[in-house]
Amino acid sequence: MELMVLLNALVTRLLFVLHSLIGVWRVTAVKKEPKYWLLALLNLFLCLETGLTLKFKQGRGYKWFSPAIFLYLICIVPSLWLLEIHHGTQYCGNEPGAVQVNVSNQDFNQSRDSSHGSEGTDHHIIQTAKVFVNQLSTICETVWTLALHQTFLLLLVVGRWLLPIGVEITRDQLSQLLLMFVGTAADILEFASETLDIEDVRKNYALINAILAVWTWSMLQFPLDLAVQHIGCKSSTPARRIPSLLLCRYSAELWNIGVSLFIQDGPFFIVRSILMGHFRIFNQMLVFFTAKNILVVTLQLYRLAVITLDFRATVLQKSRKGEVCCCPCEPYEAHAHATGHQENEMKEFVASPPKEESQAPSEDH
Repeated sequence: MELMVLLNALVTRLLFVLHSLIGVWRVTAVKKEPKYWLLALLNLFLCLETGLTLKFKQGRGYKWFSPAIFLYLICIVPSLWLLEIHHGTQYCGNEPGAVQVNVSNQDFNQSRDSSHGSEGTDHHIIQTAKVFVNQLSTICETVWTLALHQTFLLLLVVGRWLLPIGVEITRDQLSQLLLMFVGTAADILEFASETLDIEDVRKNYALINAILAVWTWSMLQFPLDLAVQHIGCKSSTPARRIPSLLLCRYSAELWNIGVSLFIQDGPFFIVRSILMGHFRIFNQMLVFFTAKNILVVTLQLYRLAVITLDFRATVLQKSRKGEVCCCPCEPYEAHAHATGHQENEMKEFVASPPKEESQAPSEDH
């Protein structure tokens, strides 16, 4: 096991655990109930996954799926749900923060004067840490929640970058995936912050849960790597199985279209349409992003039609020339094997007489 692979695997998962613990701490501080520390037990699944990955995969990733990202979602999403539901109940002002700063400076001067030797230094560090934590506690709840949302999405992208890749994905594919994740994360953050900040939405508890459910559903695309990887075709796939060949050749493109229609832009458009059509909520940004979702969905459907027509034209052209359609994601040897196998099938099909003619002599007898 390479040292860098081990370090990247451990450091990334450690960042996930620390960030989820910060979320649990904020929930406990806001709710003022120690029982919410039990949410920290969800990190045990991430620790278990770390041990299994180091043992069986030598720290490297899996094909098409990242268990570390998925378990990180399980650890942090419940905390963000609770913070969003508890949103807006804390008073936000400048005076408490200013008072706390003055107290912290006084505590800092006292601790500095009383610090003599190693014991005084240790006491000074502890007091400074306590003051720092107290200052963090005075930050407005809404600021904390937004900061957790932002760092959550940034850590998803950075964590996917730091996680060791498997043998099935190349660095070029990883770079494409990360660029997609950056744009996706920006859209998801805008959806959550823009819709949940509407005053009429905050007054409707069911609507908040529905928006958070759609937000959670959109996060499920991050553990998957299908956006840049083609599904390999079996060498025994016959040429006349058109859907299998279509999925093989355009698997990454079809996955991106499906994500946009059913996981991201489609659900976002439905939520925004309900806000404007049923609840009569209108503002400039909501109308703009609704129009953006309509445009993206239309372009994705247009892209799907172009892919289907192009594939159909390619299949018809090859069938007229007598060529065998094969998947471009297969290696050359697999293509050759599949071609020979399919040509033998075609020869047997042409040489074999029709069933009616072959059964006619038996009927005469």
